Amino acid sequence: MELRLLGRSGVRVSRYCLGAMAFGALGNRDHADCVRIIHAALDAGINTVDTADVYSRGESEEIVGEALRGRRDAVVLATKCFWPMGDGPNQRGLSRRWITTAVQASLRRLGTDWIDILYLHKPDPDTNLAESLGALDDLVRQGTVRMIGTSTLPAEQIVEAHWTAASRRLEAPVVEQPAYSLFARGAERDVLPTCVRYGMGAMVFSPLNGGWLTGKYRAGVPAEPGSRATRWTTDHSVQPDSPVAPTKAALVDALSAVAVDAGCGLAELAMAFVLEHPAVSSAIIGPRTMGQLEQLLAGEALRLDDEVLDRVDGIVAPGSDVDPADRWYRPTALVASARRRPR
Repeated sequence: MELRLLGRSGVRVSRYCLGAMAFGALGNRDHADCVRIIHAALDAGINTVDTADVYSRGESEEIVGEALRGRRDAVVLATKCFWPMGDGPNQRGLSRRWITTAVQASLRRLGTDWIDILYLHKPDPDTNLAESLGALDDLVRQGTVRMIGTSTLPAEQIVEAHWTAASRRLEAPVVEQPAYSLFARGAERDVLPTCVRYGMGAMVFSPLNGGWLTGKYRAGVPAEPGSRATRWTTDHSVQPDSPVAPTKAALVDALSAVAVDAGCGLAELAMAFVLEHPAVSSAIIGPRTMGQLEQLLAGEALRLDDEVLDRVDGIVAPGSDVDPADRWYRPTALVASARRRPR
């Protein structure tokens, strides 16, 4: 599998990154099967694994840790912190207190002495960014964390992170993890160009838009048992009865025709598309079964020519989001409680 530089970090990551969100209670509850899937991905040349403390409340990290025994040194391992991991008021967010505590817990679950990439999982409006970066800088200097990253940060906050790091002589983020797919192209407007400007890699998530770009969802048709739409009932973006479903279904038909002419499947087209952007170092795949992994790996070598990319642009305009919710970020200032009503 092709290896690419992660921005200007000097670290090489595989074209596909194995996402572990579907391992555990959120997806595949069979730990032994999950371990086999991870091993198969590593054997296929994937050298990067991405998880988070919140995925199945730590179960995903435990599965990844079990799978990496004896293979840890060959893997670029990433995890994240931000979301609540308990009922306490300080068991969440991006304060120095919680980042330090969360990392120690992740290290125990992963069975490792260090984390290659620690992501700030979401923007935290309650914490000064300098506070979070200061905590990450300490972890890097200790050797507990090797590199730091951000996830779903808008472009202006990526800039703020780099300015803050430079002015305070702190470690700066080397990678951003935005949502990016044929249906969620908003990152092309600002986030991806900002990554290029600051020498950051982009490790994109949801390249299949929660399953829409596999062609398995149809507007008004109940989702198949076991699919993400049936497991994540609160994720309205993947529900066949969502208001945007008819639009997505029509676009799936149009893009499927492009895929047929290109001699590939829709999922292969979707994966190859995000990897054509010069800012993208790696795309995260999140297989729940061995069959899904094998299907994705079969299209890894696909490259798209300009004619195909031009046809795609004619169907989904560059920089556009079919559903704004697919960017997984809503500016804090637009939350109802924050708009001109500070109480």
